[in-house]
Amino acid sequence: MSKIVSRKHAAPRIQQMSTVLAALLLPMAGAHAADAAPVAEAAGATTTLQEVRVQGTKENDFKADKAASPKYTELLVNTPQTITVIKRELIEQQGAVTLTEALRNTPGVGTFFLGENGSTNTGDAIYMRGFDASSSIYVDGVRDMGSISRDTFNIEQIDVVKGPAGTDGGRGSPTGSINLTSKQATLESAISSIVTVGSGKQKRATLDVNQVINADKGIAFRVNLLDQDSGNPARDVVKNKRWAIAPTIGFGLNGATRLYLNYLHVDQDNIPDGGVSTVGLPGYTSPDPKRPFIANAAPVDPRNFYGSAQDYDKVKADMVTVRVEHDFAPTVKLQNTSRYGKTRQDYLLSSYMATADNLKTPVANDPSTWTLVRVNTTNGLATNSGRTIKDQDNQILTNQTTVTADLDTGALKHTLVAGLEFIDEKQLSFGYDAMSLGQLAPANLYHPDPYAPVTGLAPKRNSVRSEGNTSTQSLYLFDTVKLGERWMFSGGLRADHFNTSFNAITLVTTNTAATAGKPATSTSVLVPVNLDLSDTLVNGKLSVLFKPTADSSVYATVANSKQPPGGATFTLSTSVSAATNPKFDPQETTTKEIGTKWDFLKQKLALTAAIYRTDIKNEIEVDPTNTAIVYQNGKKRVEGVEIGLVGEIARNWLVSAGYTHMKTSVESGKVVTASGINNLSYTPKDAFTGWTSYSLPFGLKLGGGVRYVGKLLRGTDGAIGTPAFADAYWVADAMASYSVNKHVDLQFNLYNITDKEYIAAINKSGYRYTPGAPRTASVTANLRF
Repeated sequence: MSKIVSRKHAAPRIQQMSTVLAALLLPMAGAHAADAAPVAEAAGATTTLQEVRVQGTKENDFKADKAASPKYTELLVNTPQTITVIKRELIEQQGAVTLTEALRNTPGVGTFFLGENGSTNTGDAIYMRGFDASSSIYVDGVRDMGSISRDTFNIEQIDVVKGPAGTDGGRGSPTGSINLTSKQATLESAISSIVTVGSGKQKRATLDVNQVINADKGIAFRVNLLDQDSGNPARDVVKNKRWAIAPTIGFGLNGATRLYLNYLHVDQDNIPDGGVSTVGLPGYTSPDPKRPFIANAAPVDPRNFYGSAQDYDKVKADMVTVRVEHDFAPTVKLQNTSRYGKTRQDYLLSSYMATADNLKTPVANDPSTWTLVRVNTTNGLATNSGRTIKDQDNQILTNQTTVTADLDTGALKHTLVAGLEFIDEKQLSFGYDAMSLGQLAPANLYHPDPYAPVTGLAPKRNSVRSEGNTSTQSLYLFDTVKLGERWMFSGGLRADHFNTSFNAITLVTTNTAATAGKPATSTSVLVPVNLDLSDTLVNGKLSVLFKPTADSSVYATVANSKQPPGGATFTLSTSVSAATNPKFDPQETTTKEIGTKWDFLKQKLALTAAIYRTDIKNEIEVDPTNTAIVYQNGKKRVEGVEIGLVGEIARNWLVSAGYTHMKTSVESGKVVTASGINNLSYTPKDAFTGWTSYSLPFGLKLGGGVRYVGKLLRGTDGAIGTPAFADAYWVADAMASYSVNKHVDLQFNLYNITDKEYIAAINKSGYRYTPGAPRTASVTANLRF
């Protein structure tokens, strides 16, 4: 701001104005009010005022400065680990409504695995760097349990932490974690709504109301609402219906002590997707050597639905959170979070496997007569009705306290984070009489009828049940040490003492194949199981970081994590080959990472790059010559490079992009892919994601992006004739929005512009796959009041 100078011969009115301005501006510059009087007396003289600068910053819509967790105290540019932060503006531009859709913005992460054999995964079955990360999903830093498809309606940002997160959250996936940050009440009254209609009978509306109740006391209330009733543009019959409410109230938001009371209720009533038969896809051969003609079958319509319209996936989730924050001083802060959460899932799916027994071809040269038996068989015996049921409750009760303090010890500056966490997690599952789930007639392979009657459907619980409970007490400490302006050293240590108890009544079935003169038999008995496991896990990480400039860093990090038997499933087993057998040691992971981060254009654009190696040991291996002998000497490895670019390239031009190249292998043990290639399953070798948008001066915003997922190798389980992998694919999307006025924006999204056909997920046996969505469109009204 230029200096304000009064002129000797100014007009009286101007002299009076300069006197008033001088009297007002001098106190702002640090002068006392009494100093205004001499200034007024000297109004006719030349007066030079001190310079007053007013600075404002515009939030970067794509680039975040920090991760949400209080355990990460530094800016992202100074955090020695690969962390991708997906902000709400990017999510809304893409029209992403679920966590799975939002995670397309980080390369190599997705729902690539459909399920085991006749079963189907539900909820957010996320794979990251070669391993299932579904048990390492957090909401506001607290582990979130249950098979639920998490919606973005109440999400402010998503942090994807890659590499071992054992020091941050305890037991978990060997290759990373995901943390969702909820919307909170703020001291700014606002009302907004997003209404969307689109392909696949999509109908969705959200409402976000934030109201300041008492500005002086810092009290505000916020509520987010969701209602959705949509089909699936890629699939017949499949339905995604849910509603949710998330109220929150904040107290003392402008003071040293802040209190947040949050509640979340989600109610989902879906028709689940069991996938499409892989018959006729590239790589498919006949499951029956006696019928080689099946290998020449045409692919089925990817819209086909092989289940029943009476299938359902009903989920109810409730979460109550109390968070207290207190600033003892500018350098000492405390955060305490308490939560009770419960998720209940009631799920029924018609599953199937197109095995040689189940795929019937009464007229070999007339595929229209071919049928698919929807009863799973073993040795010619029906093992169940072909319907999968899940009746499960998940509960969590937790309290975590974190203290952050800045300390100076001579030339060293410390930022300490110390905390305690107490967690009690419980999972209760019920079994059902298989025959009470109803019987489905065989489905026509090319023209299945999802509305065919289901006979004998009267679900009834039986005596089979299981209850797993894990209680954990944790202590953690992090220290970041700054030596001058160039060097930073950081380390963390976490100890988790846990106790897992598993009590169950299981049904053990013994099948005997038919022999000469004797029919096949099946015998089932109920067996009680009572198992316990207690242990203390210690995880740590250590890093060194050098800053070539104020806005860049080069770092090296080593970290580890551990996953005990039953740590992800809350189940323990006496099976000699089960990884959940309590006799085994925890799975151990060590990751080494070297990377660099650079902020450009006045911190508006971030470029990151890292190379890493993750080694996993203590994997279970069965002796190939004697299945009664099991070793814990399996080793797996994931190594690769990841590059990211996010932020503002130029005024009004935003970008978010990432590329990863992964090399995976089994270093010791049996190869895990059906193809026999020594890679890990469901892990693309190369993956890329990119999105950019540009705002034109007359209210028009244009955006678009592409994503690439490399070939996915499925697991192996002895299936015959099924594809061993899913081909790589590119998909392109586009967006245009127009600001009608300050209250209304209209947005148009076009997905899969080229109408590319691709496999989004494939199951372990390769009998079923999930088709990628075809070309679809949606129109959204963004309303602000």
